[in-house]
Amino acid sequence: MSYKYLFGPILSRRLGRSLGIDVTPFKTCSFDCIFCQCGCTTQLTAERGEFVPLTEVCAEVERWLAEDGKADCITFAGSGEPTLYSRLGELICFIKSHTALPVIVLSNGTLLYRPDVRAELLTADQVKVSLSAWDDASFQQINRPALKLSFQQVLNGERAFRRQFPGKLWLEVFLMEGINAEPEQVKKIAAAAREIRPDKIHLNTAVRPPAEAAVQPVSKEKLDHLCSLFTPCAEVIASFAAQTGSAAELSVEKLIDLIRRHPSTVAQLAQTFGVKPSVILPLLEDSRLQNEVRGGDLYYKCR
Repeated sequence: MSYKYLFGPILSRRLGRSLGIDVTPFKTCSFDCIFCQCGCTTQLTAERGEFVPLTEVCAEVERWLAEDGKADCITFAGSGEPTLYSRLGELICFIKSHTALPVIVLSNGTLLYRPDVRAELLTADQVKVSLSAWDDASFQQINRPALKLSFQQVLNGERAFRRQFPGKLWLEVFLMEGINAEPEQVKKIAAAAREIRPDKIHLNTAVRPPAEAAVQPVSKEKLDHLCSLFTPCAEVIASFAAQTGSAAELSVEKLIDLIRRHPSTVAQLAQTFGVKPSVILPLLEDSRLQNEVRGGDLYYKCR
């Protein structure tokens, strides 16, 4: 059966087999990052709202647990910033009361300056925040935030959350050639990252098609060299690497539902759904999809 708010599970090198939950309308975000794989933000806001009915999301979670329930974790992610959902805390508590699967929130960290948002995330098992700039000028260029958001405000919020949060805190740094990947620039980002004191730091780059075509990826060799500038030493996560897939009933709608949030290659889709690439290829001829070559690989994304 199809789901409106749940997607996957997706195979992830970081998280294993992760069931996604998307509780914000497509591209409703507090950032309009130049590197975003989902494209440019169409609803740029830092205002929270109940975008989707809590009861409907809870019903889908219950149905998935009854019908499948096979995953390594449940992850709030998708096509927007999950902390913009005003009932996120209630939803996390509901999930925690119904399953022992770890709950993970992938956030850009913009709303962590708010005590109420920090409190809602304290019950999660793991939170990932982001930091790809080192001052307000680079922050405005790279993240293109909603009005009133500043670099120092975001950094202070992430620092405050670290002091309160008992779970695992990961930090993702997205680097782009010619924008924020020179050693002197990365050293400044690393200095700010030390103030947050994350458990892990991940370096990412534009291996998937970005919002702005001018964004260029950093080479694997350069990323490896930059890892040592961070404390703790960073890890490169840019390349997609999944484990073994599991058989799954496949349809065009399931495929599009996943690609909308995660532009993917044929090989990545085949691994996620546990099928041969030859099964995937005919479905990718749907008129709602288009492709783009990135780093020598052909990625499929929604029009």
